[in-house]
Amino acid sequence: MWGPRRWPRSSEWSGRCCPRCWTQRAADRGRRREQERVEELWERRSEALELRACYVAVNTAARHYLAALTDLLHALGRDTELPSVRQRLTAARDQHREVYAEAQMRLPDRVLGPAATVSHELGALYGMVRRLDDGVPRPGDSPDAVQRDIDALWERLREMRRAMRADLGAARSDSGR
Repeated sequence: MWGPRRWPRSSEWSGRCCPRCWTQRAADRGRRREQERVEELWERRSEALELRACYVAVNTAARHYLAALTDLLHALGRDTELPSVRQRLTAARDQHREVYAEAQMRLPDRVLGPAATVSHELGALYGMVRRLDDGVPRPGDSPDAVQRDIDALWERLREMRRAMRADLGAARSDSGR
């Protein structure tokens, strides 16, 4: 008994140590899997929040741009207001272009389609309003035509917002306004 120390044989060693090692390793694997699940959940949540922020920015910029176009249409007969209204329109247009450029990289196709339609129609409406403002209208350009296009564009904005809400899984019980 007091002789040289003898190391346990592998069969003896595995009988004594391995169940504890196996339990520890299984617990480690479980903790790693749980950590991976938590990280994946946070990543998905972060992506969803970023997408929602992008949707909010696109919707807000488009609404401000359309409101600025409407303001310019109403200011066409009043020279005193025109410089400030033009400046607000330019700022709203620049903001929309910047937000939409980023959105083109992030939005899924089911939302990008309606957003592209809104952006294209905003640009066409901008051209018509600016031609009226500059006094060089094309055939078909008139304040009444601009107002009709503005009214139609508000509906397009509602369609875009519905597509965004559906993509985010928002309830459909609202009127879309």
